[in-house]
Amino acid sequence: MLFRRSAPRAQAPRLSAGDLVQIDGCPVRLAVNRRARRISLRLDVARREAVATAPSLQALPQALAFAHVRAEWISARLTALPQPVNLAPGMMIHVAGRPCRLERAAMRVRPTLKPPTMDEPARLLASGEGAAFSRAVVRGLRAEALARLTARTQVHCSSIGRPTPTIALQDARSRWGSCQAAGDARPAVIRYNWRLILAPANVLDYVVAHECAHLVEGNHGPRFWALVRRLYGDPAAARAWLKQHGASLHAVEARA
Repeated sequence: MLFRRSAPRAQAPRLSAGDLVQIDGCPVRLAVNRRARRISLRLDVARREAVATAPSLQALPQALAFAHVRAEWISARLTALPQPVNLAPGMMIHVAGRPCRLERAAMRVRPTLKPPTMDEPARLLASGEGAAFSRAVVRGLRAEALARLTARTQVHCSSIGRPTPTIALQDARSRWGSCQAAGDARPAVIRYNWRLILAPANVLDYVVAHECAHLVEGNHGPRFWALVRRLYGDPAAARAWLKQHGASLHAVEARA
């Protein structure tokens, strides 16, 4: 009696952390977080993609399946994101909550922020064409952000009796600031998202107060929030502003 060999089963593709898949035309990034207790789904606003996170590599298929189930939610959230805004001459943006017009300088100069006058809003002068101009604008914004963030950090550190830590800028995708407290042979470091310069001054100041409070309290317990309120006041409005408008800040970008 002859037996026909059965055709081999097609194996499902092996999934890895970092894989980017398309679900109904929407990009979904697979991720593994071993501290996670369950599968989760969130938006990466800066990358304009969803992130399906599993607690282990073995659970990535379940995370992908969950993303398929929530395909309609993913599509709606990505569609609602603000469209990318390329920085170009003549554009009006906000710097520390005030209108600022981008202007191309007549000659090659360091990006310079000119204060407003009675007749004109603030102006940010930058040289270059196309992508070079937008990158120069970002350099100017970063310089202004570093100056303002440093000044406010010094004020709040003075209030809590702590030395001003090393301050650095970043373009984090999921947070506006981070604090690394001083260790045995390690100085304290606070990193701020440079895009805070595009937010109102009081919102920027809230993030600074938040991170400075972490120099004293390393968690988000009652004593931490009591210190934030002592430094800044009620943070509810600033937190709500970031939640509502944070995607718009991330939409501002320099052309590659």
